[in-house]
Amino acid sequence: MQDHVATPVRSGSCLCRGVTFRVRGNPLRVGICHCADCRKSSGAPFAAYGVWPVEAFEQEGGFTGTYANRTFCTTCGGRVPWVSEGEAEVPLGSLDEVPTDLVPGYELWVKRREHWLSALPDAAQFDEDRVEREATTEA
Repeated sequence: MQDHVATPVRSGSCLCRGVTFRVRGNPLRVGICHCADCRKSSGAPFAAYGVWPVEAFEQEGGFTGTYANRTFCTTCGGRVPWVSEGEAEVPLGSLDEVPTDLVPGYELWVKRREHWLSALPDAAQFDEDRVEREATTEA
């Protein structure tokens, strides 16, 4: 008899809970971004995301809109996952349970990181987007 490990299922929603979603399994990657768009859309000095394959993502209810590659509930304005190029980018703050096991493996736009924030230990550091050839050791 094989020992099967349960596939994690995480649920989340917008602020008014009109738009709900689920992701199954573990994310492809987890990171944080310090770019101007993420700062503005989150109202915080950075935004944290997990990226799942679109096949692992389900969404229900409500009406959504998209602006600048960010999807939101049109009722409350709360962020919900953005789907593009076969992936679902899930704002970690929209998950119902605190995802303490989801640790960022990279930081984007570290040249915009607040001077009072330290680099995440063991996370790749990118001056701008992840498409750079190599991550810096420290920004």
